[in-house]
Amino acid sequence: MQAHKHSIKDWAIDDRPREKLLSKSPEALSDSELLAILINNGTKDKTAVDLAKEVLHLGKNNLSELGKLSVKELMKIKGIGEAKAITITAALELGRRRQAANALEKTVIKESGEIANYLKALLKDHNHEVFAVVFLNRANKINHFEIISRGGITGTVADPRTILKKALEENAVSIILCHNHPSGSLKPSRADEELTKKIKEAAKYFDIKVLDHIIVSEDGYYSFADEGIL
Repeated sequence: MQAHKHSIKDWAIDDRPREKLLSKSPEALSDSELLAILINNGTKDKTAVDLAKEVLHLGKNNLSELGKLSVKELMKIKGIGEAKAITITAALELGRRRQAANALEKTVIKESGEIANYLKALLKDHNHEVFAVVFLNRANKINHFEIISRGGITGTVADPRTILKKALEENAVSIILCHNHPSGSLKPSRADEELTKKIKEAAKYFDIKVLDHIIVSEDGYYSFADEGIL
């Protein structure tokens, strides 16, 4: 007797996006279907696809906006527990890192625009100000990227000693400073300029060159080097 073959209609609703991905391709799925796969299963009242649509709605139906939501914000949706929220956040972070890597196909930094696009992709979804440093080797290739502090830019949170210690650990011969302006404004503050000067002067004692300080926002970037104020 021939075994009965189940059609996609016989699958549980939560499993249909997975079957669609297997039978077609990831590109064939909608954003909500891809999210449903991450969510894995629904609740008594909602399917995984229903939950996915609510998650997208919370992110204004925009993946870029969705990437700005925290685990706690995602958990405001009934049916999205901590595990589901963490899975979504992790997936969006991987996407962000992939975008950043694509933005810097050339590993040798030759101009501010190249590194600015890389930094924009990494920092654009932060709702608060973060201060980061790119550490480069003699060939101007990126050795390491690290967020040094979060929540503001002052001499205490972006301590030159912390930055230079890390530069020595990474065998960096030059560094690029960076922070974001979530407000969108690209104009550097007096504190930005003073901190840049402080780090530049301290770096000289270790033969480490500060190549640039770049401010990024969704509107673009500002390069201290390009503006001649480094």
